[in-house]
Amino acid sequence: MTTVDTGAFTDWLRDFEGAALLRRTWGDPDWSAGARLEPALVRSLQRFQVGEDGDGARLLDKARRAGDPVYAEAVRLFVAEEREHARLLGRLLESAGAGTISGHWSDAAFVRLRRLLGLRTELMVLMLAEVVALGYYRAVRDGVPDLLAAEVAGRILADELRHVPFHRDRLRRSFRESSRLPRAAASALWWSLLAGVLTVVVIDHGDALRGAGVSRTAFAREVLGYFRAVVAEVMAR
Repeated sequence: MTTVDTGAFTDWLRDFEGAALLRRTWGDPDWSAGARLEPALVRSLQRFQVGEDGDGARLLDKARRAGDPVYAEAVRLFVAEEREHARLLGRLLESAGAGTISGHWSDAAFVRLRRLLGLRTELMVLMLAEVVALGYYRAVRDGVPDLLAAEVAGRILADELRHVPFHRDRLRRSFRESSRLPRAAASALWWSLLAGVLTVVVIDHGDALRGAGVSRTAFAREVLGYFRAVVAEVMAR
């Protein structure tokens, strides 16, 4: 993969540092209020919590080997935010009288897919999860009546809205010197992967989405819109 120029991600590093400062300033939601969640949402949040809870060691190693220490530090802070999401979801589930789960087949398959090749492939697969997360956490924030769940989803969504352009910028740089044919092949594969991921999500989490007032079709349409914009920007010459 093409090495990015050192310092190209300085603004992103500052962004992640600023977000970390804001989290420390805000503190935690008021967990003592408790949460009342429908069983379908509990099961759905448990699976998302597993997906947020990786240590990111392989991604960090690939980022360090990419040759830009500023980018690598930004990735370290990205991983820390993902782990913070897992913590928030865990506390939300605890507030609802539910526990977390140790794993789920869909997350295990997703992680194996991410680790197949280098940094660019891992980021392309990771982006699938990020655009799905945009639709999912927006649905929970706006459609679930429980205030604590809405607050947690809103906090996570705010981070995901930054994560998507962060990974998009790195991917766009990685394709900068690629010719038209490799770009077209990568785009086709990327869309194929999204189709598979989105099918699993709408089947696996459809009941929870419906409880938030979002149909499977509307959710899929929203995610496809996010992804279409990402692909267009990443593959633009």
